[in-house]
Parts: sequence; C-alpha cells; structure tokens
Amino acid sequence: MRQLFLYGPPGVGKTTLGKVLADRMGLPFKDLDKTVQNAAGKSVREIFAEEGEEGFRRRELAALKEVCAGPRAVIALGGGTLLQEEAAETAKAAGTVVCLDCPLDILRSHINMTPGTRPLLANGIESTDAPLERLMEKRAPHYASFTRRLDVAGLSLDEMAERAETLFGSFRLPSGDVPSEIEVGAGILDTLGERLAALGAGKRAVVVADANTYPLYGETVVKILRASGFETSSVTVEAGEKSKTIESAQTIWRRCLLDGIGRDDTLVAVGGGVAGDLTGFAASTWLRGVRWANVPTTLLSMVDASIGGKTGIDLPEAKNMIGAFHAPSLVLSDVETLLSLPVREFRCGLAEAVKHAVIGDPDLVSRLPLFRGLRDLPPEATFDSLADMDALSAFVARAAAVKVRLVSLDPFEKGVRAKLNLGHTVGHAVEILSDFAVEHGEAVSIGMVEEAAMAERLGLSSRKGISEIIARILGSLGLPTALPEGRTLADCVPVMRHDKKKKGGTVRFALPLDIGEVSIVGGVLEDLGFDEKAG
Repeated sequence: MRQLFLYGPPGVGKTTLGKVLADRMGLPFKDLDKTVQNAAGKSVREIFAEEGEEGFRRRELAALKEVCAGPRAVIALGGGTLLQEEAAETAKAAGTVVCLDCPLDILRSHINMTPGTRPLLANGIESTDAPLERLMEKRAPHYASFTRRLDVAGLSLDEMAERAETLFGSFRLPSGDVPSEIEVGAGILDTLGERLAALGAGKRAVVVADANTYPLYGETVVKILRASGFETSSVTVEAGEKSKTIESAQTIWRRCLLDGIGRDDTLVAVGGGVAGDLTGFAASTWLRGVRWANVPTTLLSMVDASIGGKTGIDLPEAKNMIGAFHAPSLVLSDVETLLSLPVREFRCGLAEAVKHAVIGDPDLVSRLPLFRGLRDLPPEATFDSLADMDALSAFVARAAAVKVRLVSLDPFEKGVRAKLNLGHTVGHAVEILSDFAVEHGEAVSIGMVEEAAMAERLGLSSRKGISEIIARILGSLGLPTALPEGRTLADCVPVMRHDKKKKGGTVRFALPLDIGEVSIVGGVLEDLGFDEKAG
C-alpha cells in the first residue's frame, strides 16, 4: 500500500491537517509520536529524559516501520523523523511524503498553544536562546530537499487538504454507495491487486482492453490480479471510437455470463477513454450494476476521461448518447504507462489538460514547458524516456484535480460540472464529420478555439483576443487549432443540434471568456444566426 506521509517542522500543523485529510479520503490517521508513546508506555518527553534523542530515534524508526507495514493511512511524522537516512529510505519505499511549511512566527504561535510538549524546544521558545530559530536554521536545507512541499500560511484547512491531495496525487470522490478512489503516481500499477482486494472487489475479474493496449498492459494487469488471488479473464476489443457500440458491450456481457461474474465481482478497464467508457457502461448494466476499476494508460484518460463516472456507447449519428453515471471504485493512473504512448496521443491528453487550465487552474499553463519540443516530434514517435517522472506525476495530478473538484461539487452535471464540456460541443461534431480521423483531443483543441471565437463574436469575452491566446498555447504543443480544411462552423451545426447537453431544446456551450473563466451559455447557435431547432 502507498502510505501518505505529512512531514515538516514542529508546529506546522501535521496532526491537524492529517486528521482532516484522513477523513476526506476515508483512511485511518496515525500520529507517529503517539505510536512511539503507546509502544513505550511513556510520553515523548519522558523518553527523551530517560534515553536521550538517540533512544527516541531508535523507537521512532521501529514505529515508522510498523505503520508502513500496516493498512494504508495518513501518517503525521515527527519534525525530525526523516533526518535518519534509514527512516527516509523506509518512508520513500512505502509511500509519498508531502512536506509542510510556514513562516517562523506562525510556527511559534502554534507551539505556544501547547507549551512543554516538544523536548527539542525544552528551553522555551521565547527565551534568548531562541531554540526554534536555531532548530529551523539547522533543518532548513533538509526540509527544502523535499520536492512535494505545501506552504500552509493563509490557507483554510479545506484548502490545505485539497492541495495536499493534489500533491499526493490521491483523491476520493463520493459517488453513490461506492466512493471513487483516484491515485496518480509512477510505478504504482503493481499495487492494483492489493488495492482492489482492500476494496472488497470479489473473487473474479474481467479485464477489458483494446487490441493495441492489451499486449502492452492488459496481460500485465491479468497477471497482477491473478497474483492477488483473482480469477481473471479478458476481453479484447477493436481499437478506437468505433468499438463503443452495443455489440462490444454484448461481448463483455457474454464474458461475464461465462465467468459467472456476480454483483461482488469486478470489471477492469485498461487503456484510454474508449476502454473506460465501454467497460463502465457494461459494468453499469450487468446485473443492474457491478463494481469496476479503471487503469488509464493515456494522458487524456488520466487527466479527464477516467474521472467522474460518465460511461457510454455511441450511435452512428452522435457520441455517448447511451450511457449512465457509474463511477469506478478505483482509478489507478501509473504515469510510467505513458512512456509507450505515441506523441499524437500524448498531445491529445495535453489538450484536455489545457482545457482544465482554462476552466480552473491558470497556473497549470506555466507547467507546459515540461513538454518543450513536443511540437517538433513526428506524431508516430513514442516516448521511451521522460526526464522527470515526478514532474510528470505532479502535472497529471494537478490537471486531474480540476475535474475532481468540479465533479465533487456537481456529480451528475446539473450545474458547474458542465464547464468540463469546454471544446466538446464543437469537438464532437468535428470527430463525427471526420469519421473519427480527427482524434478526440485534437477535436477538443479545435473546439476550444472555435468556442472562444464564439464568445468573442457574442461580446462575452472578459479578455481581448482570448481565442488567439488559447490557439497559441495549443499550437505550441503541436495541436490543431482550426477546423479541417473545407469545413466551416455551419457544417458542424447539424451535428451539434443532436448534442446530449441540450436543455429545453437548446444546445448549451461552455464558452471560455478568459484563462480561468468559463461560462455556460444557451442560445448560442441562434445568436450566431443559425437555426437551432431545424433538421
């Protein structure tokens, strides 16, 4: 299990935040100092007095190894736990460390609330010896060495928890009877079996992947599940949007019938958005709903399609017209699977990440230089190496966090969640008109620019030239920003009239008004001079 460690100086609020975070994530909370005290049968202060700091650190290391071997939890470490090399290696091997930080005066005020409880500051922080200042000066380089850092100054507890979740790459979405756990990281695929077992995912599993993905990761997932005690079979479907049909769903249902998949068992999607949509739909309808898990292997799915529980299949005339809200119990996004992704598919995922930046995280744009040079690579090239997997994990988690936040506010898309349709109303029309020769992410890229231009034409934009700004960001990544040659917006209108997001007979658009500002607007087609209800 991947443990979640909160670390940082004395008084920074590890225990307070840890309890809130554990509650949000449905995990137990452990305070390492209390674990040490319980094992010793005496207080930390008494241990220091009788055994010195060396004796305490020995006990602390033993306690750390104990909690690392236990169930997944949010764990508040002591202010100096990871100064020991063995302790640091133990924590690194067992999970992820987020280091909290805040100004010295805030630390002092927090410590003053519980005087006499910190042996290393026993001389009194208000004394002329200033032990807190000396301690922080000594440890500053150590705390600064952690790449996942959170400055808690000025933040509410909920804001701290939200940002900590993003830094951990670990989220929990309430979703009906079964919450949806979402995990982003590098090298975490091999935890799939134990994570599903911990969720009570039955004894049987059916793995669904397309013909391209199954040899790469489907076979591996089958082996991982079998090693964890699951009776596992598989279904392979044709690659691409054209497999999102009732016929493909029937293939999965028949496999479930042959394998005796019951309501306690699990379907597992491996691949991109198509695999997730199709598998989730099959899971939502088999026995009126069984558990399923999503193992996204594309950037597009990791940051967007795998999150939120939308499942569906297509009609020849329109995408995703048949489906249900049925959230996966687990979304496990191992960014190492992106190493095999063709550049064209990676760019498609970046389109969705840019969409999330435009919707609710403008600073995410500043992370895009991580993909400098992408524009010059041929679309069929494959990422066989990435310089910084931690940076990639952080980018994916931050992009995913925008969708997590909106879905948590509006699980069934009755309000603010509709902002996530930015670029998709025009984009879906582009896909259908091209017979899906234009990939989904490419179509969304085009759709964002076209919809920004709509906002400008209607006088709704908050920022002059917003369509040009968005086009420049997307173009720098090698994404298309204009309708396919020979096509106009008028060509898209007949398809958009069938859009599933219609309300009162009117197509609703998520129009970008600025980077970080999107508005849901109806009557757009009519205002632009098109007959919205014809055809």
